[in-house]
Amino acid sequence: MRHKDRRVTVVVHTDGELASRQYRLPLWAFEAGKWSALVIGLLIVLFFAFAGPIGRAAARVPGLEREIARLEAENSRVQQLAAALNRAESNYQELRSMLGVKAPPDKGVVVLRLDLMRSTAVRARPPSAPLRYESGTSEPTHWPLDIPGFLTRGQVRPGDPAESHPGIDIAVPPGTPVRAAGGGVVEAAGTDPAYGQFVLLRHAAGYETMYGHASRILVREGDSAQAGQVIALSGNSGRSTAPHLHFEIRREGKSLDPLTVVKQEN
Repeated sequence: MRHKDRRVTVVVHTDGELASRQYRLPLWAFEAGKWSALVIGLLIVLFFAFAGPIGRAAARVPGLEREIARLEAENSRVQQLAAALNRAESNYQELRSMLGVKAPPDKGVVVLRLDLMRSTAVRARPPSAPLRYESGTSEPTHWPLDIPGFLTRGQVRPGDPAESHPGIDIAVPPGTPVRAAGGGVVEAAGTDPAYGQFVLLRHAAGYETMYGHASRILVREGDSAQAGQVIALSGNSGRSTAPHLHFEIRREGKSLDPLTVVKQEN
């Protein structure tokens, strides 16, 4: 004998009405609907549980992309600055080597020191050697240093619209002896905003020589100076960015290129 199919009766009653509606469903259909509702509810809960973090992460993507672009731009600027610093350090070390300045000791500590004036060695003339300099007043034909130095700036011709620079600049260590290029009289010796500490000599035949940016002056106005006499020590005074000697020759008030008048004797 077959059993009668089991069913579930669902009664729906609307408030305010006397009649009710009945719905008869097979038991298996009711069970299937119940479990389907549970599965759907679970899926909805899981969706919101995982979709929330994903949505928040997706919302942060544009901001992160902007931050990455900003960091890349800053990194590019840092690389450019590093390259510029490397070039500046290379130039600085080259200048230190040129001027004979030793690098400070690398001990990981700050070393405080005074930039003391230094002088290069002066070679003495053997007794049997001929005189290097003539005596008395003479034209400026001698190199004003005991060392060749490094020419950092040459004579700028008059009328150059870009700049005006009479004379030459010779890079030498501070304290290098500066010698009179010829015999004459000290026309002026003192301090000038541009030349710093300077000496101006008056020579024969209308010549004058100017020695600028000295660290120390060894003559006074009105003194007689022999050719080759040490009249000052080089330095970095006045409008100067590095230790050097500004050497200038004038004749009858007109600036001459010193390299066409004097010769190096080293």
